[in-house]
Formats: sequence, structure tokens, C-alpha cells
Amino acid sequence: MNDNCIVAQSGGPTVAINASLAGVIDGVRKNGSFTRVFGAIHGIKGVLENNLMDLSLMALSKYPLVNTLELSPAMYLGSCRYKLPHYNDDETPYKTIFGRFEEHKIGAFFYIGGNDSMDTVMKLSEYGKKIGSDVKIVGIPKTIDNDLMITDHTPGFGSAAKYVATTMLEVAHDTYIYDIPSIVIVEIMGRDAGWLTASSVLARNQYSPAPHLIYLPEVDFDEDQFIEDIKEKLKTNRTVIIAVSEGIHDKDGNYISATSAVADKFGHAQLSGTGKALEMLVKERLSIKVRSIELNVLQRCSAHIASRTDINESFALGQAAVKYAATGKTGIMASINRISNDPYQWIIEPTDVANVANKAKSVPLEWITPEKNDVTEEMTAYLRPLIIGEVSLQYRDGLPAYLDVSHLNKPMVEE
Repeated sequence: MNDNCIVAQSGGPTVAINASLAGVIDGVRKNGSFTRVFGAIHGIKGVLENNLMDLSLMALSKYPLVNTLELSPAMYLGSCRYKLPHYNDDETPYKTIFGRFEEHKIGAFFYIGGNDSMDTVMKLSEYGKKIGSDVKIVGIPKTIDNDLMITDHTPGFGSAAKYVATTMLEVAHDTYIYDIPSIVIVEIMGRDAGWLTASSVLARNQYSPAPHLIYLPEVDFDEDQFIEDIKEKLKTNRTVIIAVSEGIHDKDGNYISATSAVADKFGHAQLSGTGKALEMLVKERLSIKVRSIELNVLQRCSAHIASRTDINESFALGQAAVKYAATGKTGIMASINRISNDPYQWIIEPTDVANVANKAKSVPLEWITPEKNDVTEEMTAYLRPLIIGEVSLQYRDGLPAYLDVSHLNKPMVEE
């Protein structure tokens, strides 16, 4: 009887992906449909290479590491950027994967990740149906980009948004102290979707309008208009703070920063330097004090400022995935359906993973102002509930006591 399961993580790290892993482990404990739960090290590659960790001990009632796992950043099981070929082109990895499933008596496989990970879920579930496998394949969403279709938002995004908004507020405090005009450009992640950059709007309060300007990749960026926007803001502000997505592009689709960008295995341009490029532009055109800040990886895994809402939702999605597999569902992703903003209410529902894989959700154009340099109140109302609530971390010697991940940092063994 195939009554064990495997869970794996993939793609970029977040604050909340381990909360979904903890949710799966807790779901296994409470559901009773699975005997053992294995973790695949480094995503689907861990299944291919038979690199599995037995997580069954964590599934024991009241096992304390589940609580620590929930609040530890990044990925306890490690990640990968492995692109599974289509089974019609190369069936070899599929035979290996389903062979591993049979070897370990696996009844369900849970994959926590973003768009490319859902592509893997879709391909595995399709192949499983093709060969008559009973293994249930279930996706659990995760990405700070917030660009997955169907689900209202993605785990990891709320915490990243909280970090971005907090950082923007603290940058404002830092720069307001000087009595000379200045420009600060903050570059935020978001190749094709501007959700995370838009979240900087949450930094605004009764005494600070920063960020004064917000630029998203959903609309074309015009350098001349950018300079005019700054000039206009300088009429009423000594310091102008600007939030800009790494993926902004001109009307011809050229990335502002990426004249020689390389692409990853999925064909995504690897971007950086947008803020620096705009810094040079402002220096040249305005002759004013200007600096650029690139948040880079810091915005992904700052667990010390996690959103409790984000953690709770991520945990619940992991639990739901186990329930779906136990009731026979496959080829689906657990997704969040928002009921209302105020009070904030949501439910979890399954969706066909084919509706998610290889698709991307952009910021609605109606949530971007006609001037293309800000977002609307509708965007703010959407974002606000996602950053609510704080987590209580355990500390050791003044630093957060996260779960030990030394198993991921062992030296490569040469063959």
C-alpha cells in the first residue's frame, strides 16, 4: 500500500515557504492518511537523485521543531532551478521519478513553489494519469512576486511587502534629516510583475508621503517623463524617494538596466542595476545629490519582520494540500480566495494547476495611475491586510534562533 508522501520546495526562497512545509507535516499528523513523510532535498532533483530526508519525527504530536520550522526563513529542504522536460520529448526523468515513488511507497507528492514549480506539478500529474499512477500530485503556491494566477495572492508576498514598506519608511527617516535637496531611488524585485514595488505605497503615513513616485513594469517607462516627475515633486519636497521595479522597460520593451542581460534556464532575464542606471540619469540631467539602493535578496527572507497573516495562510495551505491528496485530488494547486478586505476574510480552494502553470498575473492597469508614476487606493486596500500581524521569534545570543540547515551546506563530493 502506497501510504507515504514526499514534499519538496523549489524556486526562490521566501519567509513563508517553510510555514507551508510545516503545514504539510502538521496535516500529515492530523489527517492520518499517510504513514511517513519524506522531504526531497533540492526540489524535484532530490526525488531524481533519491536524496530524501525522513520528516516523520516532525509529524509526531507536539513535536517542537514544527513551530521553529514555521518561522525559519528560506527553505529547510533546499531548492533547485531544474526544468523538467515534457514527457513527450524525454520520458527518462519521469520514469525515474515514478520509480522512486514506487520504491518508497509514495501516495502523494507535494511541491511548494512558484510558476515554474507549478509547471512541474502539471507535467507530473499529466504523466501520472498517462501511465495509470495513483500518486496524487498537489501544488502549494509560493513567490514574493505575487504573480501566480487564480490565487488572490501568494505566500511569501505579504512578508516581503512588509519588509519593503518598512524599509521605505526607514529610508525616509534616514534621508529627511539633511537640509539639502536629494533623490533616493530604491530598486525592488519584480521582473514582469510590479506587485512588490507597489507594496512600497504602504510606507506612506500622516507625516511622510514617501515613496513620492512608484514605477511598475506593467507600463512603459519614459526617461524624459521620469525627470519631469522628479522636478514636479521637488517643488513640494526637499527629498524625493522613488520606488522602481527592476523590470521597468521602455516602449520598445527594452529593460532599462539590461542591455546585456543573461537568462536563466526558464528564459527569464536576470536583472540588476536599474536603480544605478536611473541614478546616473538623474545625476546627468539634474545635477542633484542622488543615491540608489538595491534591496536585492534582503527582501526575500527577512523573517524577523514577517507578516503573521502570511505565515498563517502559508501554514493553512500546506494543511489543505494534504487534505486534497487524501481525498483523491491530483493536478491541482491549493489557492487563496479573498472574501473581503475589511474585515479581511479568505478561504482556501483547489484549482486546476493548468490554470496556473506558465501563466503570470500582472498588476491591473486600473490600479496604476494615469500618470504611470503611482498606484491607486484600490491597490492600497488590496495590499494592507496582507502585512498585518507580527511573529514572536525565539532568540539566542541576541539573534533569531532559526532551524539548523547545515545539511544543505555540505561540500560537493567529486565523483
